[in-house]
Amino acid sequence: MSVLFQLQCGAQKYDWGKIGKSSSVAKFAAATDLTFEIDEKTPYAELWMGTHPSVPSKNLETQVTLHDILDKDPSLVGTAVATKFDSGSAYLPFLFKVLSIQKVLSIQAHPDKSLAKILHENDPKNYPDDNHKPEMAIALTNFEGFCGFRPVKEIKSFLESVPEFRSVVPEEVAKAFTDGVIDEPQTEQDEAVNKSYLQKLFQGVMTASDATIKGAAEKLVARVQNESGSFAGSYGDDAIADLLLRLNVEFPLDIGLFCGVFLLNYVTLKAGEAIFLKAKDPHAYISGDIIECMAASDNVVRAGFTPKFKDVKNLVEMLTYECAPVDEQKMKPASFERSSGDGLVYLYDPPIPEFAVLRTQVSKGQKETIQGLGGPSVVVVTEGKGTISIKGGKTMAAEPGFVFFVGAHTEIEYVGFEDKLITYGAFCEV
Repeated sequence: MSVLFQLQCGAQKYDWGKIGKSSSVAKFAAATDLTFEIDEKTPYAELWMGTHPSVPSKNLETQVTLHDILDKDPSLVGTAVATKFDSGSAYLPFLFKVLSIQKVLSIQAHPDKSLAKILHENDPKNYPDDNHKPEMAIALTNFEGFCGFRPVKEIKSFLESVPEFRSVVPEEVAKAFTDGVIDEPQTEQDEAVNKSYLQKLFQGVMTASDATIKGAAEKLVARVQNESGSFAGSYGDDAIADLLLRLNVEFPLDIGLFCGVFLLNYVTLKAGEAIFLKAKDPHAYISGDIIECMAASDNVVRAGFTPKFKDVKNLVEMLTYECAPVDEQKMKPASFERSSGDGLVYLYDPPIPEFAVLRTQVSKGQKETIQGLGGPSVVVVTEGKGTISIKGGKTMAAEPGFVFFVGAHTEIEYVGFEDKLITYGAFCEV
């Protein structure tokens, strides 16, 4: 069995995806599937790379699923990884994706392992497995999203300067928050106080009636159209005003205008920048193309910008209510010591065992060797042309949209043919 082979990966067509050839997902899917025809009226949202049964990747040459290949040859995953995770050797412990985002996804959070088991047992229809779902997003283009709760002083300022926001929660809840939160918490006790007030405020927003949300949103949108960035006091600006109006076009008069814009950090990323979304933290993607890697799970608890099921009770109870400035939500890539050559290699290593991601860049004529990793890898080419090869052996063309599986303990080499060959590789080792 080869330890390096090209994969054919499937695309998901969700409403929020970019349309036709404007979608990287569509172009990447078409790069390896000659039967894939891009429809210029269809949204292409996600490219799935891995062993998930909903959209299983296949060996491009043989059309055998990656799951079946790993099941037949567990050495491709490696004994340590197969033993560590309940999925065994036939399923990867992560799911790797490319996302092309045209309009906002739902505001959501994911349970940790202990809560996932309870939710799955009590409601398997809405929570189809018992695993957690931490996620990491790495920008391929300019990206914007919501990530974690804002610092309490920012939320407090919005409550004091945006009457429409204040009106959606009971006045006693709003007043208790503005009077009681500690703007610059210094101790764990201070943090606990703030979390308690924030939970009550979030619950107030999420349990507001549809009529209350609609009426407040109508007034808010009208005022923002007239006042622009001055509508929201110290932390309001033209960018926030523009964001609110864009979101209202996509989801008119939605609760997300309040629980998203005023409670969550608005984050922007440039290509190569990343955020890690741990369990029980609210987040949403707004626009852009990203690489996403996650633990293998489908568990989602939704809050806004969605017609789907909203589990308000569990959502209010499960969130951590940790607050931090937006810069603290970003991940900083690290150098990777197990590579050599004249290219650039960066490691995105979140604090979980299921996955990490390597970004490798080689310019024309450059080479970069990645030492064998202790577990399996899935690699996608996002820019440029070149080759990927087993050190001293099999060589394959590498072009945008090409996806490869690399077996455990396999040393590989990249060579650039054009301005810059860029790949992202998800891997797991223990």
